[in-house]
Amino acid sequence: MLEFHIYDVFTDRPFSGNPLAIVMGADDLSTGQMQIIARQFNLSETIFVMAPRNPDHDARVRIFFPTAEIPFAGHPTIGCALHLAQGRPGRIVLEEEAGLVPVTIADGKAELVAPKLPVPHPGEAERGLIAQALGLPVDAIGFDGHQPMIWQGGPAFLYVPLRSLRDLAAARPIQPYWAQLMQAARVDSAYLYLCEGSGYRARMFSPDAGIPEDPATGSASAILAAQLLASGALPEGETQLLLQQGIEMGRPSRIGLTAVVRQGRLVQARVAGRAAHIASGQIRIPEKP
Repeated sequence: MLEFHIYDVFTDRPFSGNPLAIVMGADDLSTGQMQIIARQFNLSETIFVMAPRNPDHDARVRIFFPTAEIPFAGHPTIGCALHLAQGRPGRIVLEEEAGLVPVTIADGKAELVAPKLPVPHPGEAERGLIAQALGLPVDAIGFDGHQPMIWQGGPAFLYVPLRSLRDLAAARPIQPYWAQLMQAARVDSAYLYLCEGSGYRARMFSPDAGIPEDPATGSASAILAAQLLASGALPEGETQLLLQQGIEMGRPSRIGLTAVVRQGRLVQARVAGRAAHIASGQIRIPEKP
């Protein structure tokens, strides 16, 4: 039996935010066993905690969708770091498949530094197909200097700026256009966003990865910094933004994004949030597939 914990992340209110399963003592699990457990929890992500390769770090972790492993994700990193810290301020360093991820803990909040700066991702995203795939009119796509683009920073996302809250609420994946869009863009996820107040409001769809909709997507939030810079929405220096996601799902999430721009280049992206402990228990170890 293995110890597990359930947290709601990017919120301080139970039963909101993004649920996360944390499985402790996973050193002897195979990749196949981890995938079986992640599929059993059937949450957007499950994180497996092991002894670090370097004793100067706090833990080695692996992160799984219900359908596949991913190299980095924000809400598992935030939730796991807060669980390991147990309320103590300081610094947690996690060894993730994408690289080392330092997390600062202060005042009950965790802030991670994205392990990779975003880069353009190969693929195509034609506005007409995007509109068909989301069930929206073509003129709903894009606003001001914001146009659809594809970025990668570990995982890859198609970023779709929308003009109005009505469009954001109406959007949903429509087949067969969704499959055509994902194939053309060479991703399995689309992050929709619009400007709201001094921050942004978003939704994220990834049904091909077993996530019909995600209440909060930390990795996409970090990569959003590149989308905003390319859209002319980030000034020189350090910018702090509030991102709200999951509202349409009834699981509101609040994500802090800090983007640092030097000489017109993104040099750092940080993502911050809180977490609420929901449950603890034990899970059987599945047979090796």
